[in-house]
Amino acid sequence: MWIVGVVLLVVAVGAFFYMKHTRDELHAMIGTETLSIPELERYRSASDEVGGTGSFRKTAEVVGAAHPRPEGPLTAELSKTECVWYRYRIDRHYEVIEYRDGKRHRRKRTERVAEHTSHQGYAVIDNEGRTIGVDPNGTNPDGVEQTVSRFEPHHDDRGGVDLFGIRLPALFGRSDSTIGYDYKEWVIRPGQRLYILGEVHDRIGPLVIGKPADKGHFIISTRTEEELRASRVQRHKLLAAGTIASCVLGVGFLVSALFV
Repeated sequence: MWIVGVVLLVVAVGAFFYMKHTRDELHAMIGTETLSIPELERYRSASDEVGGTGSFRKTAEVVGAAHPRPEGPLTAELSKTECVWYRYRIDRHYEVIEYRDGKRHRRKRTERVAEHTSHQGYAVIDNEGRTIGVDPNGTNPDGVEQTVSRFEPHHDDRGGVDLFGIRLPALFGRSDSTIGYDYKEWVIRPGQRLYILGEVHDRIGPLVIGKPADKGHFIISTRTEEELRASRVQRHKLLAAGTIASCVLGVGFLVSALFV
């Protein structure tokens, strides 16, 4: 019984810190101004006069349509979709045979065999055709389109296997049995409307929005700011209730264990 109590208290601590992070994100969105690209350029010009070129840094929200980098759009690895950003992962599902108490047991398990997030920058473009660069910095955007969600049953993989052009390793010497591969992919297509909260800077010359150099939040989403705020408020309420419930139940189980 005391083990259950400890687990519930650990859950309560995790929920508390996630709740705090959610609250901080909400406050960041409320307290940060959405600025147009011309407004950011004016702020940058004022910064250049005071601190010199390349020293501009400002936390801001930017809204616009995703636009490919000068070299052109990316091609997603699995679906071959033209995009400005993509991410994929491939999981292997397999069975392990174990012998316990003289009996044979089968257990299903999963392992990640391939994963990749594109790191190339792109831009957002406003209604007047003005652009600002985006440095994704490995961040997983919110609400992106899923282009692939498919399970492939296993065929003989002793010599390795190709999935969507990605070569997975051979499984020589394994004592388990592969059931199949689950592969998923997400993309941001050119033209997708984006909301971005981050730090705008001119360290490389043109204005770029990305992850803050110091502490701060970095959000890229296909949802509007209003939708994001509403989701954070709802999440905060649920996490607050879960934190209190887990804490009360955890303490209750620990107290009960003392008298058993």
